[in-house]
Amino acid sequence: MEYFIHILIIAGIYIILTLSLNLIVGYTGLPALGHMAFACVGAYTSSLLALNYGISPWIGLVIGACLASLLGLIIGIPSIRLKGDYLAIATFGFGVIVYSISKNWVDLTRGPMGLPGIPKFNLFGFELQPVWSYLILVAIFVAMTGFAINRIVNSPFGRILRSIRDDEIASLSIGTDVNKYKLIVFVIGAFFAGIAGSLYAHYITFIDPSSFTVMESIAVLLMVVFGGMGSIKGSFVGALVLVIFPEMLRFLGMPSSIAAPLRQMIYGLLLIVLMLKRPQGIIGEYRFK
Repeated sequence: MEYFIHILIIAGIYIILTLSLNLIVGYTGLPALGHMAFACVGAYTSSLLALNYGISPWIGLVIGACLASLLGLIIGIPSIRLKGDYLAIATFGFGVIVYSISKNWVDLTRGPMGLPGIPKFNLFGFELQPVWSYLILVAIFVAMTGFAINRIVNSPFGRILRSIRDDEIASLSIGTDVNKYKLIVFVIGAFFAGIAGSLYAHYITFIDPSSFTVMESIAVLLMVVFGGMGSIKGSFVGALVLVIFPEMLRFLGMPSSIAAPLRQMIYGLLLIVLMLKRPQGIIGEYRFK
C-alpha cells in the first residue's frame, strides 16, 4: 500500500510540473524544453536553506519558487523574442546550463554526490513522516495549482494567451504587448515548477543533478503532449498515465537493466503514435503548427 501511495505522490508532483508547462506550451504555444531547470532551482534552494541555515521547508518552498520565477524572468527576457525551433533550442540550452551548474558547483551543491538528509515538512512541530500525510500535502498543492491555472486560462488574460498561440500577428495588430504576456507566462510556469521541485526534494530527502536532466524536461513535455495541450484535464491524464503505467513493468519481473530502457522505448513509441494519429493529445485542444 505504501508503494502505491508513493507512486501517487510522484504522480502528483509531475501533475504540478505538467500543469505549469501546459500553461507555457499548450495555452501560449511556446515550445519550452528546459522546464525541469526551474524545478531544480526550487529543489536546491529549499534544500540548501534547510540544511545550511535551518530554515523551515515551508519558507524554503516559497523562496525556492520565487527564485525559480526570477530565473524564469531572466531567461524569458532574451528568449521570448525567439520563435519556433529557435525558442526550443534556447530553452534546451538553458536546461543544460542549470544541470551543469548543479553538477559542477561542488562547493554549493555537492555535485554528483547530491544532498542527503533533507528534512521533511513539519506541521505544528510534527514532521510529516507517514507516507499518507505527504500524499495529502501534495494533493493540496495539486488542487491549488489546478485552481490557479484554471482561473488564469479562463480569465481575459488566458484569452490573450490563446490569441497569441493561435495567431501572434493578429494579436500584435490589435495592440497586444505579446512579449509582456509571454514573459509573465514564463514567470508563472517557473514559479509552480519551483514548488514541484521543493516538494520532491523534501519528500525524497535526497536530490542530485540526475533528477533534473533535460531528458526529464522532455518527459514532462511528453506528459503535456500525451494528455493534451491546452487542456487542464489533459495534464492530469498525461502525468498519471506516464508515471503509473511504466511502474507496472516492475511487476513483470524484469531486471532494472531491461525495464529502464523499455520504459524509454514505450515513451518514444507513444509519442510517435500520438504525433501520427492525434497530435493534440488525448483530450487536447491545440497542436503545434
